Amino acid sequence: MSAIAELPQRRRNRGENRDNKAAYVFLLPWLVGLLVITIGPMVASLYLSFTDYNLLSAPHWIGLQNYVAMYHDSRLINSLKVTFTYVFVSVPLQLALALIIAMVLNRGMRALPFYRSVFYLPSLMGASVAIAVLWREIFGTTGLVNQLLLKIGVHNPPGWIADPSTALSTIILLHIWTFGSPMIIFLAGLRQIPTMYYEAAAVDGASKWTQFVHITMPLLSPIVFFNLVLQIIGAFQSFTQAFVVSGGTGGPADSTMFYTLYLYLQGFGQFRMGYASAMAWLLMIIIAIFTAVNFLVSKYWVHYDD
Repeated sequence: MSAIAELPQRRRNRGENRDNKAAYVFLLPWLVGLLVITIGPMVASLYLSFTDYNLLSAPHWIGLQNYVAMYHDSRLINSLKVTFTYVFVSVPLQLALALIIAMVLNRGMRALPFYRSVFYLPSLMGASVAIAVLWREIFGTTGLVNQLLLKIGVHNPPGWIADPSTALSTIILLHIWTFGSPMIIFLAGLRQIPTMYYEAAAVDGASKWTQFVHITMPLLSPIVFFNLVLQIIGAFQSFTQAFVVSGGTGGPADSTMFYTLYLYLQGFGQFRMGYASAMAWLLMIIIAIFTAVNFLVSKYWVHYDD
């Protein structure tokens, strides 16, 4: 009798084993990709960061010399300053513009899907080579912007990308222009805020600004936090805009020498793969620190439903 009673349990176990095997089969391509495309290259780059490697000979172990050399590399220090300026200026301005546009669209208007698509389109192409080339042509010495300035009476328009004092600003403007992705997320978050809160505040005589500060921002703070973390990570990894606009040189006068661009020039320009690997790990550490700090301070300003 006991053997008969155990039959259903054995059948269930066999069925679960078959389901588990099927799950592993479907997960196998992802697991292979994780090991071969992600974890494998990361481990290899970590090893190479402690070596002298130029692609033409076998890696030679040199310990921490690459990391020590970074400390004394003035161009690397400058690239960090340029990148930090880019991140600290472009990300807040982009998120502010995205939130403003999302609030305007949230008020309700005709052809809302059309406007959503139009505003989101630059985000789809913002990191593409084509848009960066277009940006370089618009802000060139004889580009569209200067042509318009000449027509309205500005006789000596700025050089924009040819001037060290304005070159980085043009790339920052390009990043701000690609506000579509955070805007869509903000709009989705605004749609989730119950209107009864605004109605109750309006009855109490609260102004629009008061409603924004005490209702919209607290309830939208998780979305702001999400966008902030993603945009900071993306801004630190920006490469295409600076590479195309500056012609791959980071000029003029290294004013657009992003950290990722300098890493590329070291690795694929001078074939210092070991040094470039060390730079890549430094960038990962910087992004990890900023992400960790954001999560640590989020408990003071991010408000969840619970």
